[in-house]
Amino acid sequence: MTSQYAGSCLCGNVHYRIDGSFDRFYLCHCSHCRKDTGSAHGANLFSSTATLTWLSGESSVATYQLPGTRHARSFCPRCGSALPFATSGMVVVPAGSLDTEVGIAPNGNIFIASRASWDHDLHMAPGYDAYPA
Repeated sequence: MTSQYAGSCLCGNVHYRIDGSFDRFYLCHCSHCRKDTGSAHGANLFSSTATLTWLSGESSVATYQLPGTRHARSFCPRCGSALPFATSGMVVVPAGSLDTEVGIAPNGNIFIASRASWDHDLHMAPGYDAYPA
């Protein structure tokens, strides 16, 4: 049985489907992923066997390859949402771009040696169900 996942961008211009399973799910704390997300880490799923199918908006998907590195990022130029990309026999899917549940937990945190100075004990910060008053 093949797993199937659906995803899209924030503005709804781009929709995609992933057919297959994910090999790994990492939270990456490198400075590149922090810049990509504006957050403590990137959350990416990796698959060496899944296929990526663009259902709409493929012609507008932009990809940025950071010169001199393996770091790449695909995104919707209209809303800026992170989107999947395929490279070197690997499909990389930003977990937050999926509209369907993944059903797996992250395998680990990577590049923690370069994590942000404020990225410690985040689980200790208060939680709110909505924007706090």
